Amino acid sequence: MDTLSLSVNAVSYTVAAELATTDDPFNGPIKNIAPWNFTILAVLMFVVTILSLSENFLVMFVTFKFKQLRQPLNYIIVNLAIADFLVSLTGGLISFLTNARGYFFLGKWACVLEGFAVTFFGIVALWSLAVLSFERFFVICRPLGNIRLQAKHAVLGLLFVWTFSFIWTFPPVLGWNRYTVSKIGTTCEPDWYTTNIIDHSYIITFFTTCFIFPLGVIFFCYGKLLRKLRKVSHGRLANARKPERQVTRMVVVMIVAFMVGWTPYAAFSILVTAHPSIELDPRLASIPAFFSKTAAVYNPIIYVFMNKQFRKCLIQLFTGMGTIPDSNLNQTSERPGITAESQTGEMSAIAAMSTLSLTLLAPLSTTSVRSQCKSRL
Repeated sequence: MDTLSLSVNAVSYTVAAELATTDDPFNGPIKNIAPWNFTILAVLMFVVTILSLSENFLVMFVTFKFKQLRQPLNYIIVNLAIADFLVSLTGGLISFLTNARGYFFLGKWACVLEGFAVTFFGIVALWSLAVLSFERFFVICRPLGNIRLQAKHAVLGLLFVWTFSFIWTFPPVLGWNRYTVSKIGTTCEPDWYTTNIIDHSYIITFFTTCFIFPLGVIFFCYGKLLRKLRKVSHGRLANARKPERQVTRMVVVMIVAFMVGWTPYAAFSILVTAHPSIELDPRLASIPAFFSKTAAVYNPIIYVFMNKQFRKCLIQLFTGMGTIPDSNLNQTSERPGITAESQTGEMSAIAAMSTLSLTLLAPLSTTSVRSQCKSRL
């Protein structure tokens, strides 16, 4: 505290001059936010983190346990589970701890680490969804003719996802934009509020490469599949309509889940980038970032737990009951000659988003689907 001497009517006084202070989220909670707000966020992040870690660890463990699940088309699903697990392990755990204290008590170095880790693993998960949709399109429509998805192709997809995501999330560590504490003071993220034109260019590039592009891939691939399946079903018997409805419902759920999890965060980042001086309540500004973390919970449910064979493996793991189809029936993406049953399984892969579900859909020839896809590409 500084002192200031004043002279009034020849009498000297020494008064305390309180220095103007500003909220420092690294030293204490933001003063205009009631503690109960942080308590709610801490409880929310605790629930989301526990659910996400449990679900995604189960996905990885069951896939490791049963070789029937270790197929090229499932590599990207396991990769998605790994990314979601790491998002929760870093961002979820740190968010729980910091909200429990009411401020980012871990320090600036941990802020940069958390901001980078959450952004990096989050974009890996986001691009995993896009590559997953492309792989389904590749397997069913066969745009390259007789070239089939093999392990080496799946590995290349994984390398692309991790490398591309790293390229566009590491620059803030080097100085192109930065990872800083959010308005709520308990999480860290890229600096959306910067007025520097160079930092603005990063936000625009990041938004384009890590949201617009993967969203475009998802809409193109699943849209193409839906159109082809609808055309095939119109030329079949009435019982083909049920598989079409199942496929349509699953694709709609996946697209809606993608949009619900990430659109608010993307829209928020664009809003504050376009208007960095905008005044937003810190609690309102924190909603998109916290909401995007919930994607790590429902991704395993949509992409894995709705897979009939995965459920069978899960039941056998915990109860020892049930039978699992032999793995040689599932090589539809690698074997040049496939049976009617494996054709059915390949169509099931679209409905359940897994190549291992052989009994979900009624028989529907994939040959006609592929021929129509190829003829219109």
